[in-house]
Amino acid sequence: MENKKDMEQPRMVSSHDIHIDTDYADWIAEVKHRYRSAQVKAAVRVNAEKLLFNWQLGRDLVQKKAEERWGAGVVEQISLDLKKEFPEDDGFSTSNLWYMKKWYLFYTKETDLRILQRAVGEMQNTINQLPKKLYQVGKELSYEKLHQVGGEKLQRPVGEISDDEFVQRPVAEFPQVFGLVPWGQHIEIITSCHALDEALFYIRETIEKGLSRPALRNVIKANLFEHQGKIINNFSEHLPALQSKLVQEVLKENYDFGFATVGHEIYDEAELEDALSKNITDLLLEMGTGFAFIGRQKEIIVGGRTRRIDLLFYHIRLRCYIVCELKAKPFEPDYAGKLNYYVNAVDELLKADDDNPTIGLLICSDMNSTDVQWSFRGISTPLGVATYNNIRIKDALPSQEQLKERMELLQRELRETKRLMNNRIE
Repeated sequence: MENKKDMEQPRMVSSHDIHIDTDYADWIAEVKHRYRSAQVKAAVRVNAEKLLFNWQLGRDLVQKKAEERWGAGVVEQISLDLKKEFPEDDGFSTSNLWYMKKWYLFYTKETDLRILQRAVGEMQNTINQLPKKLYQVGKELSYEKLHQVGGEKLQRPVGEISDDEFVQRPVAEFPQVFGLVPWGQHIEIITSCHALDEALFYIRETIEKGLSRPALRNVIKANLFEHQGKIINNFSEHLPALQSKLVQEVLKENYDFGFATVGHEIYDEAELEDALSKNITDLLLEMGTGFAFIGRQKEIIVGGRTRRIDLLFYHIRLRCYIVCELKAKPFEPDYAGKLNYYVNAVDELLKADDDNPTIGLLICSDMNSTDVQWSFRGISTPLGVATYNNIRIKDALPSQEQLKERMELLQRELRETKRLMNNRIE
């Protein structure tokens, strides 16, 4: 045992030559886990308390009728007063204060309060019930600069955050699940959404998938609220209820391929696939959060015969392969049989024991829902059929509007040329 004199001697701190057994290793691992848990709890509480402050300040601006009472410039004055008192905090800009007021007003309209209370309650139940396994391999909730500890971003699956780790408040005052969403994402939602149900949908998406602000912006831009969950499928028949629900939430009924360009108005699957593959980052953004690209034209050899899968993905949150077949024409019933074959092949050749069943996704230019539903009968693999649009044509003729713009530009140029020539003559 070191005495006080030994402790005061100058020395280099280093690992000691001690006997490390299993008990020590288990104990130090537990200590590290407890500290990480404390970090996460602190981060969640900080986020929730800051959001509660924003909510209450927005509420005060509304309930006190601050602009009527103290004048139109009161928000700017509040901003100056708070920045003077708290110079290190960058959250008191005038625009941020206006966002606080807008945030409070967005969710507290009289007609929406009951809807908000019911929806938030259902959202909390869903978050608590989702199995942790789905989060352990998925996108984890990240807390931004405010929540950095020791130079590292704190990350933790939402499914592992208990009710008592963030502020508990009555729904009408402050919905507690809002504490799981960073302020930047809240701003993105209230400035982009027009209705309460749409905003709550993106709140849920942000919480369950740990969406960063840019990722959330892309999801909103893709209008996921309108498209998600409406894909024609047989998932409920061949997947457990929870997995079926999650798959339907991940896949869309229509994909916007506006980032891809083909050479001619009439094109085949190979050209479409090539156009998509050249823009793989945009393709993954359009497919949605959690998609990992495995490859294109993945070769399968059965009985000496080669077949190829157009696009193969792995979805991290769903923990399964997704076989994607592309068709540059409307749906035909035999497409379902071919997709079913590829799904079975991936299940046999690639799927691991702890993977969920492989999903088949057919994306075609158009479809008839009856055709699709009838073609699913007798098929035991989970399949979905979606459409795509907005593919760009490289040599397409200009639209009427574009022609009009070009004519107007040409006329302006002619007038300007004529004016310059007249000036020279004079």
